[in-house]
Amino acid sequence: MSRIGKMPVPVPSGVSVTLDGRRMAAKGPHGELQLQVAPPIAVRWRAPEDKTLVVTRPSDEKAHKALHGLMRSLIANVIQGVSEGFSKTLEIVGVGYRADAKDGGLHLRLGFSHPIDFPAPEGITFETPSQTTIVVRGADKQQVGHVAAVIRAFRPPEPYKGKGIRYRGEQVRRKAGKTAGT
Repeated sequence: MSRIGKMPVPVPSGVSVTLDGRRMAAKGPHGELQLQVAPPIAVRWRAPEDKTLVVTRPSDEKAHKALHGLMRSLIANVIQGVSEGFSKTLEIVGVGYRADAKDGGLHLRLGFSHPIDFPAPEGITFETPSQTTIVVRGADKQQVGHVAAVIRAFRPPEPYKGKGIRYRGEQVRRKAGKTAGT
């Protein structure tokens, strides 16, 4: 049996989960999210008073095994998103490169001839603790990662000087530049 799929999903206090056929909805302090459960997979309460969800599969077919762990992870992400939320931190490296969160969006200066104004999608908030740090927050893990990737794509880190936008903790492989010959 799948190691991930067989683990029960605890539902913390303050989060309400509704199971309606193939649709699962969770509501908590950080918002409300919904998830469509894949057809062969079943989600049920372990016990009504237990506040724990169990994900089961009908057989040991390869496709069912693959969906088992995936659906359990997606359900756990939905519950964690509405209870705690997710965040990604981006760092800006470069002289004159800066970011500012204002008016529900992000104002970026990245060395182009024009500034970039990036509006915040619904469910996403931006914070700028410093001019070179961006924190993307939201309840949906996939959406937070996607928005962070879009922002990083405006100026990905380049390998010669390391300038650009990178994830916190990302290692940028540096290349040696040309050497002056005589």
